[in-house]
Amino acid sequence: SALKTHFKGASWANWPQDIRDRDARSLTSAQRELGDLVERDKFLQYIFAKQWRTLKTYCNQKNIRVFGDIPIYMKYESADVWAHADIFKLDPNKKPLVVSGVPPDYFSSSGQLWGTPVYRWEVLKERKYDWWVERTARNLDWFDMVRIDHFRGLVACWEVPADETTALNGKWVEAPAEDLFKQLRKRLACLPIVAEDLGIITADVREVMRTFGFPGMKVLLFAFDESLPTNLHAPHNFERNCVVYPGTHDNNTVRGWYDNEASPQDRRRLLHYMGRNVDASEIHLEMIRLAMMSVANIAVISMQDLLGLGQESRMNHPARAGGNWQWRLQEGRLTPLVSDMLREMTELYGRT
Repeated sequence: SALKTHFKGASWANWPQDIRDRDARSLTSAQRELGDLVERDKFLQYIFAKQWRTLKTYCNQKNIRVFGDIPIYMKYESADVWAHADIFKLDPNKKPLVVSGVPPDYFSSSGQLWGTPVYRWEVLKERKYDWWVERTARNLDWFDMVRIDHFRGLVACWEVPADETTALNGKWVEAPAEDLFKQLRKRLACLPIVAEDLGIITADVREVMRTFGFPGMKVLLFAFDESLPTNLHAPHNFERNCVVYPGTHDNNTVRGWYDNEASPQDRRRLLHYMGRNVDASEIHLEMIRLAMMSVANIAVISMQDLLGLGQESRMNHPARAGGNWQWRLQEGRLTPLVSDMLREMTELYGRT
């Protein structure tokens, strides 16, 4: 952060070569020169860490677990890529050779080009995955359990040449998931991890999840298409070791989906599944009920769905670069009526 400020926001790849390449003598000199900025940033991090620890301790005292999220990849501009460039697929000038993404799927017909560097797993393996061990340990110190986003990328990654403009021309490249998690389990003992297993999930991904007992995700908004009888997201096909969501941050809200995305057939299947007609104004409540009454060990309900908000309150569009993660809960929106309803369902379905 201090160096970024000093170099007026320039990408670390465009810093002077000695700093870009982390020459020890140059870094020592820069630390002396920028000492005040470095100490300021350390202090801000200390304050945040102290406040977070207070919050987490309070939650745990109330028997509330804090569920965190680990993005599988690091942004190119991150301190991690600069500080650990050798574990990423970069060229001699520290520019990405290939970048991450996913092939075409439910969310995008041309795939998603995330643009983040991908790992040199052979280097990490030689180091016993030290960076991943440290990263996971820190997250499990800050959270009681974590979800690994795009879990399948730890089994095989969709790598796209860095000069491509879409994800169409990528290819699957295997990653050593089993070896990685054996090392993590050896070093950390307990791994309270949830695998984000949405999208293209192959048998090898399922096998890794089974081997280590990681629960996957079920999303009710995916359940009511023409494959309903066998659809893995339909509650009657759940196994206990899973986490159910009416919808995730990457989906529309339940009300937004029902009003704007669901086909007439989808809506009919949903109502038939529920066994009764439900007014659109209450569809979010019944989807929450389906999640709560399922056998899934954990049910996660977004605040937008709890409040029955429409698509204007959607959190994220995966294929869009801007306009995401802007929704905020306004004071007073969580009324006693809503909280009483949530408590009633939580107690009724044994999720206290």
